[in-house]
Amino acid sequence: MRFLVLALLLVGCSAGTDDRPSRVVEPRPDAASAARGGALLRRAMLTEHNAARAAVGAPPLVWSDDLARDAARYAAVLATSEQFKHSTEPRGAVPEGENLFMGSRGAYRYDEMARLWVEERRFYRAGAVPDISTTGRWQDVGHYTQIIWRRTTQVGCALASSRRDDYLVCRYTPPGNVVGRRVED
Repeated sequence: MRFLVLALLLVGCSAGTDDRPSRVVEPRPDAASAARGGALLRRAMLTEHNAARAAVGAPPLVWSDDLARDAARYAAVLATSEQFKHSTEPRGAVPEGENLFMGSRGAYRYDEMARLWVEERRFYRAGAVPDISTTGRWQDVGHYTQIIWRRTTQVGCALASSRRDDYLVCRYTPPGNVVGRRVED
């Protein structure tokens, strides 16, 4: 069975863009829907995020219920509007970074969603934002760099679904991808 998937990779600190990619058809090895649930989401996100951080010597993130609530509010907005874009309003009581994922409803496990962000490391090069990508576009590594941003200490994520798509939102504090700063600063 083939599922439609859109994994538009955007970064929390990026300015919005109107050039949205077309949907991509990808074969799936299993027709069953991916398992869902709050505890599974928390465990998968912390496991994937902290594995990526450990690989670069960054301290582990801790889960924030406050960030997860903020993420849930925005995930619901995305699912209701069926629009995939970063939030433009203030994120939470303190500044928050943001990673987004959108894919066919039930097609992706939580760990797969996070791994798509982590896979951006193949384009990462050390430097100050925005000069951090071998492609010349910092947005091509922005999810990954938010995940491994050394000063970031907390993460909270949530998933909401429309009729056809899942929307994963992760929020981070302190936010990463600060222009002029390095990941390891």
